[in-house]
Amino acid sequence: MFQLSPEGLGQVKKELARYETKESAIIPSLYVAQKENKGWINEDVIRHLSQVMEIPESRINEVFKFYTMFNQKPVGRHHVQICSTLSCHINGAPELTAHICKELKVGMDQVTEDGRFTVSRAECLGSCGTAPMMQVNDKYYENLTPESAMNILRGLK
Repeated sequence: MFQLSPEGLGQVKKELARYETKESAIIPSLYVAQKENKGWINEDVIRHLSQVMEIPESRINEVFKFYTMFNQKPVGRHHVQICSTLSCHINGAPELTAHICKELKVGMDQVTEDGRFTVSRAECLGSCGTAPMMQVNDKYYENLTPESAMNILRGLK
């Protein structure tokens, strides 16, 4: 059963105190919980947040299921999200995605055997002028080629 660490619990309580309504703290609290649950959120996480925040599970689920930045299944230590919208698509995102998946020997939305990587598509990552791009956890990389992307990924621990 999932429980926030004392630090995580402190962060959620800080977010609750920051806003007029408890619901306003759902997104930052989901981020805290996702980080503490190895990069994804499940029913135990929702249940625990509901108790801590004194908000019905259904309200937290409404937010969780709507936003794509919250992972609904386990991901690798490095979550590689490749932008798939028009600018990135035109500038080589499909080839970039195929190359990365081939090199890492992993299918889309799967975790590599060593648990290091998950590759997935993302909607607009906000860098149309420097397409194609990818986000790896909290970092953004632009103007990518298949080779430059793999060099970045190879350098991750």
